[in-house]
Amino acid sequence: MADTTGHPESVVVVGAGQGGYQTAASLREHGYPGPITLISAEDALPYERPPLSKAYLKGEADEAQLWLRPATYYVRQSIDLVAGTVTEIDPAARTVRLADDSVYAYGHLVLATGSTPRTLGVPGAELRGVHTLRTARDAAALQSSLAGARRAVVVGAGFIGLEFASVARQAGVEVTVVEALERPLARVASAPTAEHFTRLHRANGTRLLFGQGVKALHGEGRSGVTAVELTDGTRLPADLVLVGVGVTPRTELAAAAGLPVDGGISVDARLLTGDPHISAIGDCAAFPQVRSGNRRRLESVQNAVGHAQSVARRLTGAPDAYGELPWFWSDQFATTVQIAGFDEGHDTEVVLGDDPEAFSVLLFRGDALQAVESVNRPTDHIAARRLLTQGTAPTPAEAAVPGFSLKDHLRGLTRGGTEAPVPL
Repeated sequence: MADTTGHPESVVVVGAGQGGYQTAASLREHGYPGPITLISAEDALPYERPPLSKAYLKGEADEAQLWLRPATYYVRQSIDLVAGTVTEIDPAARTVRLADDSVYAYGHLVLATGSTPRTLGVPGAELRGVHTLRTARDAAALQSSLAGARRAVVVGAGFIGLEFASVARQAGVEVTVVEALERPLARVASAPTAEHFTRLHRANGTRLLFGQGVKALHGEGRSGVTAVELTDGTRLPADLVLVGVGVTPRTELAAAAGLPVDGGISVDARLLTGDPHISAIGDCAAFPQVRSGNRRRLESVQNAVGHAQSVARRLTGAPDAYGELPWFWSDQFATTVQIAGFDEGHDTEVVLGDDPEAFSVLLFRGDALQAVESVNRPTDHIAARRLLTQGTAPTPAEAAVPGFSLKDHLRGLTRGGTEAPVPL
């Protein structure tokens, strides 16, 4: 995959989520002088998504507080913010066409198309009161339903489902979470961390059902959804259903343009597609992981921002490979879990801390630390990110020594080396 040299004549960014916005902003920060067009499928200013399942649903933040920047910013920075749906990319002509037949030429195109929530392919999935959560419009509709709900069913015990369950329980709504696998967060967290969140939700009155799928949703005319039928025949009364069963990357435009797609828009370490004039970033991009080289997608704000900044550096003359350490977080009730690194398969777990409400799980493959999950231990998270980035992480044997501390391990390394100690 070839790279481009020099500044492109113009940059068009498709998608105005966190990654798309950050691309445009970083280009200006790095002195890019040419035209920038930021195309948004939503008729709204670019906004933060994480608060949608937290502060926004609780009524603690309004739409304006979600904006990444006010409207005046885009005017001052000469960023042309366009509302519209891109229907076609013409790589030969280097243009994109919108649904209204307007055409925008690009010197370089950045695809930040994001992803779409998966829906349930069962009878009744279209009933009123059945929601997914991805956009501000989704969140507004969900917030409205939540205000009048008495019994909610959440399908899927991933981060989105559990974060919503936390908010709904705190609003006094009866909540049942239905998960096809045998524990929550099964695809993203270890068994000890999953067990903690199982206890946390049950202690706060959430009903958790594992190993169950959904057979159908039932409703009565205008009243919308009234029940969720499970695969074992059980019917759960519900006047609100949130479907949180993952997302599908939006790769249709890329595929139609002949770009390689494999579980996401395939890019190299510089986030370039098979076309040297097109990059892809964020949720839609499948990129090589630093440690393993395996091409994967990551769904996080940090990943989208890091991708955007890397592309902006490349387009302004500082080509480099993307190699940031992944990290994630989730807030549920009064608990925060922070994950540093990415677990691509571990064979050893070491738990730090004796408090069941505050601990860290170190995940190793052989002697190599893959990831650290910190529950209510932010100092561990900060230390883990430094250790994983520097390649100076402990071995399982070192971590298993009674009294071992990630903070002390890091401080010992920085005292003996040339780096300044990290404030922890």
